[in-house]
Amino acid sequence: MKQWQTLWAGLALALSVGGTSHAQILIGQTAGFSGQVAAGVKETTDGARLYIDAINAKGGLNGQKIELTSLDDKFDPKLAAENARKLIEEQNVAAMFLTRGTPHTEAIIPLLEKHGVALVAPSTGAMVLHQPVRKYIFNVRATYQREAEKAMTHLASMGITRIALVYADDSFGADGIAGAQKGLASAKLTPVVVEKFDRAKPDFPPIAAKIAKADTQAVLMVASGSAVVDAGNALRTAGSAAQLVTLSNNASGGFIKSLGTNARGVIVTQVYPNERAVTFPMVKEAQELAKAKGLTEISPAMLEGFAAAKVLVEGLKRAGPKPGRDKIHAALESIKKFDLGGLEVNYGPDDHTGLDFADLSIIGTDGKFRR
Repeated sequence: MKQWQTLWAGLALALSVGGTSHAQILIGQTAGFSGQVAAGVKETTDGARLYIDAINAKGGLNGQKIELTSLDDKFDPKLAAENARKLIEEQNVAAMFLTRGTPHTEAIIPLLEKHGVALVAPSTGAMVLHQPVRKYIFNVRATYQREAEKAMTHLASMGITRIALVYADDSFGADGIAGAQKGLASAKLTPVVVEKFDRAKPDFPPIAAKIAKADTQAVLMVASGSAVVDAGNALRTAGSAAQLVTLSNNASGGFIKSLGTNARGVIVTQVYPNERAVTFPMVKEAQELAKAKGLTEISPAMLEGFAAAKVLVEGLKRAGPKPGRDKIHAALESIKKFDLGGLEVNYGPDDHTGLDFADLSIIGTDGKFRR
């Protein structure tokens, strides 16, 4: 009897180990699930899980379920790097996915290169991740420079000429401002105020006072989450009625809620079609999957995650039944004219850019993004 018990225990262990190693495709994510970008990170990840869960519900890929392991880096680049190390070296993930933040994504690049791990769809539009081409980074969304440039040319077309630029003193802020300056130059305008702030310890009242004194008509905030909220509050306290403009990293329902009474009229650039535009098959698909889960609507942030997951899954499909790191990388580079559902993605050894779609939205009186 004891021999049979030992045999069954050994067999159970073998099945358990086999099931863990062969029945799942492990994907790693590090992002700020707490801290100033938490609302957007949650929505983006929820959007990705909509698609991943739908694939898993159909049996996964070649009988393997996709398992997304998400770690909270609290929007701290150092913690992002440590999380990535754990995921890549200790948990042996097949690929990384949907990081959040420019300095945070830059911090994990050495690990990607050391271990040959692809990162799909970093939730940042930083040009530094596009040019020069980063071998292991596969961007999906458009760049911040494209967004900021479009925002400036739009404001100029409305006759707005007195524009202030406020940005986080990091690679993300500098990147967004470069695009804004390009847009202003094409409109033959110069900003009336240009101010940077410490991302870790922002002090907005002095900046807001300068903006109010300059009789500014619009302010572009290249910043994340709570920093934009705090800056908006400081502007109104200083007596400025300037139009507040920010980038798509803040395109979440949670961001609208955090703005409170200051939400109405805020312009937010977008890198995906209107989340209610069912003429785009991708939007319709996301809406249907959300409804099946009891969700009444999707946000732009959720749509970004959904699109990211579609690209990830396509890469995993092409990598075959045993998608190792090298196979996944090669599979992603083979993607040509992949239709996300109204938007097309192309990659190659010399092009990991992804999409170039950029649009503008404004927060309406109903607390929703309007195009």
